Amino acid sequence: MRPQGPPPPAPAPRRAGRRRAAVLAGVADPAPAPRRAGLGRAAVLAGVADPAPAPRRAGLRRAAVLAAAGLLLVGCGGRATTHHKPGTSHQEATGSSGTLLPVRDESGHRLRELPAADAPTVRAEAAPDSEGGWNVHLTVERFRFTPESTGGAALQGRGHARLLVDGRETARLYGPWGYVPPGAHTLTVRLHADDHTVWAVAGTPVQATVRLADTPTASGTTSGTTSGSASARPSVSPPSPSAAPPADPGRTVTLTITGTSVQPPPSRIELKKGERLTLRVTSDRADTLHVHGYDRELPLSPGTPATLTLTADRTGLFEVETHESGLVLTQLVVR
Repeated sequence: MRPQGPPPPAPAPRRAGRRRAAVLAGVADPAPAPRRAGLGRAAVLAGVADPAPAPRRAGLRRAAVLAAAGLLLVGCGGRATTHHKPGTSHQEATGSSGTLLPVRDESGHRLRELPAADAPTVRAEAAPDSEGGWNVHLTVERFRFTPESTGGAALQGRGHARLLVDGRETARLYGPWGYVPPGAHTLTVRLHADDHTVWAVAGTPVQATVRLADTPTASGTTSGTTSGSASARPSVSPPSPSAAPPADPGRTVTLTITGTSVQPPPSRIELKKGERLTLRVTSDRADTLHVHGYDRELPLSPGTPATLTLTADRTGLFEVETHESGLVLTQLVVR
């Protein structure tokens, strides 16, 4: 007989039986974690529901909702938006400088007040243009023109200027230079913030006022509490009664007004300083002739020639017009 060797190892079914016995006896499943993870992946691929408990899934859902809300608030790469407080206007919500006052100017813009030490200042100068009207130049302090941000928040020391001609707003200035057409008498330059409110000090707009009809060149300054004024008129000594009449009688210009037309057509009369000029005007209706800058007036009667003589003792550009019909008869250029 051949000697017998050791008995063969127990077959696999017997070990499976041991595991089942261990589970029934309350012993933890000895399967390693990687194997369980593999079983979980297999279950997902097979379409079996996520074995995670409900509380864990709810937490994940809340995190996803909060993340989506954050994306909506920020936008796709854009900046976050702001919303006005109910019942406030755009200028009240965006303004960040000064104190917004309930007072409004003639055009309906509210005043935004600053302390005098922080408020801007403006000085205006006007010179006659070679083709009529006035060229206006502004000199500002603690202020800069910001046309690129007009309509935005009111930031200290920024904004634009507005021109008021004879009390009516006519134009905006986004730089130091501007133009005023002929016929203007009083020019006011007012500084505004980017949100269109008016910079003010002690309840008074920051502005400068120039009387264009007084002198061919005028200027005004203001710190926000006072209005600018025109430069003083040059004094002219009246001729002595005993003085001999000038040897040169000067020039005579004859003008005829018919309806709304003037003959000869309006043009410019070139004069030298000190030269005498006589205007002989005939109108088909009652009116008043006015020479700007010299403050000379002449009543006109229908069909009756009227004569006005003056000495061109002031240099600049001066208009001759009628009050009632508003016709410009001619312009005097005195050099």
